[in-house]
Amino acid sequence: MYTPEQFDEKKTQVMKYILYKKRTESEVRNKFLHTIEENLLDDIIEYLKEAGYINDKDYIRRLVNEYINLKNMSIREMKNKIYSKGIYADEIEDYINENKEMLEEYELKSAKKLIEKKKNIEKPKLKNYLVNKGFDPDIINKLLKEEN
Repeated sequence: MYTPEQFDEKKTQVMKYILYKKRTESEVRNKFLHTIEENLLDDIIEYLKEAGYINDKDYIRRLVNEYINLKNMSIREMKNKIYSKGIYADEIEDYINENKEMLEEYELKSAKKLIEKKKNIEKPKLKNYLVNKGFDPDIINKLLKEEN
C-alpha cells in the first residue's frame, strides 16, 4: 500500500509528464512502469482520467485534426500512426466509423494532392507509391484516369 503523500508526489511527477505534451494512457503507463509501483500507477491514471487529463478519445480527435491540417495521408496510414501511440484498435475504429464521411473526403483530397505533387512520376510508380501509403487502389485508379 502507499501513503497519500506518495500518491501526491508520484501524481505530480506524472502530471508534469502529461502537461508538457498530451499523452495516451499507454504512453503514461509505459513511461512510469518501472519507476512507480503498479497499483499506485493504476490509481494515479484512474484519477487523471476522471479529472480529464488523460482521455484517449480526445487524443484521437486531436491527432486526427492535426494530421488533416498538416499532412496528406490515407485513413489506413492515420490508423497505424494512432495505433502506434498505444491506443486500442477498437477505439480508433469507433472514431473512424463515427467520422467516416469526413475522413473519406479528406482521404480523397489527400490522394489528389499527392497525385498533383508527384505528377512527374510514371503512373505505375505513382500508383505503387499511393498504395504503399494506404490509399484504396480503386480510388487511385479512378483519380489517375481523371488525370488523363
